[in-house]
Amino acid sequence: MAAHPLDRPIWSMLTGRQAHLAEGDGRALRIDRGYGVFGVAADMGAEAQAALAALIPAGGEIWIVEGEPWPVPPGTREVKRAVLAQMVAEGAPPEARPGEAAMIALGDADAAEMAALADHAKPGPWGPATHRYGPFFGIREDSRLLAMAGQRILLPGMAEVSGVSTWADCRGRGYARALIGHVMRAMVARGEQPFLHSYADNAGAIALYESLGFRIRRHVHVLVIAT
Repeated sequence: MAAHPLDRPIWSMLTGRQAHLAEGDGRALRIDRGYGVFGVAADMGAEAQAALAALIPAGGEIWIVEGEPWPVPPGTREVKRAVLAQMVAEGAPPEARPGEAAMIALGDADAAEMAALADHAKPGPWGPATHRYGPFFGIREDSRLLAMAGQRILLPGMAEVSGVSTWADCRGRGYARALIGHVMRAMVARGEQPFLHSYADNAGAIALYESLGFRIRRHVHVLVIAT
């Protein structure tokens, strides 16, 4: 049986719908550096591992996301390991609730505010072009960007909800729920099944996602490497 694209999400991403964002070759790939830090080797063989190590920028990192724990490529060092809950939405997306805050599309003009919010909320790796992965939506009040959410990885018939961020003083108002629901409805309207990743020990986030119709599919492993 062929592996599911979600079992190797970065490989599936950079050899599929988002191959135009890939740097490298058939041995190893990484995302365009403006978009982030994800990288992947074709396999655990010495040639592919060496090719992946060669894609690490000076003073930078590569984040590997795999279904199984990945070895540290020779000549690199382990910065971090973590386990993620990979969650897939089941059924129809949640309907908008009465009284939800108005949501607006975000773009290049909002990039600096989005980066500041991502730096504060730490939704995952964020680069100067991350906001260009796909539609991002936000909630503003008196011109201030309070919260946002969008998409990142695109797979056959699937799209990843990502970048969910809210300023600490604005939490508890339902912004994340409203934005995730909005992103999910946009994906489903395009014929795509939403999925996402959460740190496996973030019980609060996982409970929120489950209330929106997501279910844990499996756990995947993150390895951050540097030279």
